[in-house]
Amino acid sequence: MAGIDENLSFVPLGIAVLTVSDTRSLAEDKSGDTLAARLTAAGHRLAARAVVTDDVADIRKAVQNWIDDPAVDAIITTGGTGFTGRDVTPEAIEPMFEKRMDGFSTVFHRISYDKIGTSTIQSRATAGVAGATYIFVLPGSPGACKDAWDGILAQQLDYRHRPCNFVEIMPRLDEHLRRGKAKA
Repeated sequence: MAGIDENLSFVPLGIAVLTVSDTRSLAEDKSGDTLAARLTAAGHRLAARAVVTDDVADIRKAVQNWIDDPAVDAIITTGGTGFTGRDVTPEAIEPMFEKRMDGFSTVFHRISYDKIGTSTIQSRATAGVAGATYIFVLPGSPGACKDAWDGILAQQLDYRHRPCNFVEIMPRLDEHLRRGKAKA
């Protein structure tokens, strides 16, 4: 049965929040505020927070800096997942993935459908792993951020969640980098 195993200790993660927007600043960033509040309330540490424009190079630079930062275990982006000409977050981040997390999008859309119906198809939410760092790409609305955090991330970023979670496999995310070439 899925749930929290109270016999285990909570393991706080360093989580960075990136808002992608041509119109928002940190002072006006309700989606970033939503994520920051939820992750800190859960016991995690806000490792970094920034706002960048809808520009592929700017998005990749911010994400790569956090991938390279050992204090950042996960990155959550918000914004730029729609279909307008300036929505480029998936195009910027998906090529960085070493492994895609296809199930994230599926579960996100299932949760979102219950709230907003068929409008969920207008989001290209995605997730993956790069440089042993989890990356979650969310729509830019506070509601979508709440849905993703409350419905998926709060559980999967909690070491106590059973039957499995992302935290317990973190030490093995980069094991392919430690192995030598296979010997014949």
